[in-house]
Amino acid sequence: MNWESYLKSYQSYLKIERGLSKNTIDNYSFDIERLCSFLSQNSISVSPIAISEEILQQFIYAVSKEVNPRSQARIISGLKSFFSYLIFEDFRNDNPLELIESPKTGRKLPDTLAVEEIDALISAIDLSSNEGERNRALLETMYGCGLRVSELVSLKISDLFFEEGFIKITGKGNKQRFVPVGDLTQKYIEIYKNEVRVHLNIQKGFEDALFLNRRGRQLTRAMIFTIIKDLAVKINLNKKISPHTFRHSFATHLLENGADLRSIQLMLGHESITTTEIYVHLDRKYLTEVINAYHPRK
Repeated sequence: MNWESYLKSYQSYLKIERGLSKNTIDNYSFDIERLCSFLSQNSISVSPIAISEEILQQFIYAVSKEVNPRSQARIISGLKSFFSYLIFEDFRNDNPLELIESPKTGRKLPDTLAVEEIDALISAIDLSSNEGERNRALLETMYGCGLRVSELVSLKISDLFFEEGFIKITGKGNKQRFVPVGDLTQKYIEIYKNEVRVHLNIQKGFEDALFLNRRGRQLTRAMIFTIIKDLAVKINLNKKISPHTFRHSFATHLLENGADLRSIQLMLGHESITTTEIYVHLDRKYLTEVINAYHPRK
């Protein structure tokens, strides 16, 4: 078996046994393809079964000149996972990356937006076009429910339970959760669904997809990024933002207004509460207010 054969069986394992999403599998695969490219460029002919720690160290050293420590750590983690799979399947007896340490990256605190900035972005949407109503509905949904971009684009009409006040979300690893949906978000989804979406020529297979492009197909992740970047330019927002910024803001604003971390964890769909703690960074001003409000030694 060559690298390609092992990669295909690894991809099947990630999809079927670990239930990972296509995007996650693509990221893992990219790490291995990058290693294959390095071997090819340096005329190193070696199989995944025989590759040594020394060769992998050379690869990581080469990569460290091209990417930042965070990306480097992710590549090492991805390759460790691949070689662990080879051990699991009895193709290898050892993991050649076992003694290779990832660079220390520290916790990266996510950017957030103030409520006024989110309002400004949504106000900048041109509502005279059909896409405008859609964009307002999707931004309100992303911020109002704290969704990942992949969860937003895959949202279905059959996932909307407005009478009960919830939407059903299929998150990472196909795990499902119910997230409360506010009246304002419901209102904008209903306007888009009943006044704009009904007039689209919906393509076969996308009848249940909520957010569609003008050709009647499901919106892509890239399109959501573009919509947000364009709005940020329009209001001269001097922050680097992405769809995830709305998710961070959702969590931070909830916590600042008194929500508990466990509830936020459930709404965000985090397996571990430590992940929620990374998302929900607090400014020092807020922490000072907490001490002043609740500590007996004021």
